[in-house]
Formats: sequence, structure tokens, C-alpha cells
Amino acid sequence: MFSVGDPVVHPMHGAGVIDAIVRESVAGVTQDYYVFKMPMNGLLLKIPIANSDAIGIRPIIAPAEAEALLVAIPYMTVEQESNWNRRYRENMARLKSGDLYEVARVIKSLMFRDRRRSLSTGERKMLHSARQILISELVLSKHDVYQDIEARVDQAMTQAPFST
Repeated sequence: MFSVGDPVVHPMHGAGVIDAIVRESVAGVTQDYYVFKMPMNGLLLKIPIANSDAIGIRPIIAPAEAEALLVAIPYMTVEQESNWNRRYRENMARLKSGDLYEVARVIKSLMFRDRRRSLSTGERKMLHSARQILISELVLSKHDVYQDIEARVDQAMTQAPFST
């Protein structure tokens, strides 16, 4: 169980802080909720505490792990699935996994694809979401400013090897 003030990650929204723990009744069912606040865009979510494990709520990574990820990104290889539907489903599964390395692979593959041919609207939105998920966690983990982490991520993503 998390406490107020704990930095945590929601797999589909990125990193934020437990702002409060509240008890509310919804549809006749009373339960406790984490009030999850994202500092980057002010998003506020209420997450049922009982479902937080199933949703994938987890603590943010340690600063050393964040640095190791940034160092590893240039060496990541990405596969390019040609079928749009399959590629989209695979990328969505990677995002939902909550694994930052998988999120980084999604970003790298979509950036590579965007360089070769433009992305569809759905893939462009996915790229934007994946970047927010990755950068928001790195910012909280490394206690750095958004622009600096964004620049480091962008630089790491454009370094070879790009694909296999």
C-alpha cells in the first residue's frame, strides 16, 4: 500500500504522486481510492486501492535505474512489423506492461518509422503518450526538469542502432 506523497507510476498515464487517500461510495459500493496527481499536466485520477495491483500501479524506478535506462536506449534494437494493426496491438501491449524498457522500445520504433514514412494519427498519439509516460517517470526519479530529461531522451532515441 502506498502513502500520501509517494511517487508512483500508472502504466497508461505515467508518473505522479499519491495526493490523497479517500473513501468514497460509487454505485452503492464504498471503497478506498488513491488520488493520483500528475505534476506534468495536473491530471487527477482516483484509483481504487483494491485494484491498484491489477492496474499495474508501482513505485517509480530508482535514479540509478533511470540512468541505466538512458544509457541503454541507444543500444536498443527495434523490430518493424509491417502490418499496422499488429504493430499497434504489440505497441499497446508494451505500454500496458508498465516496463520502461518496453515503453522506450515503442518510442524508438515509432520515431524510426516516422523518419521513414509519416505515422498514422493513432501512432502519432501513441508516440506522444509513450513519451509522456517515459519522461514523467524519469523526471520524478532523477529529480530533474522536464526539458532536460526530454532532451536526453530525444538524443538517446536518435542514436544507432535503430532496427534489426
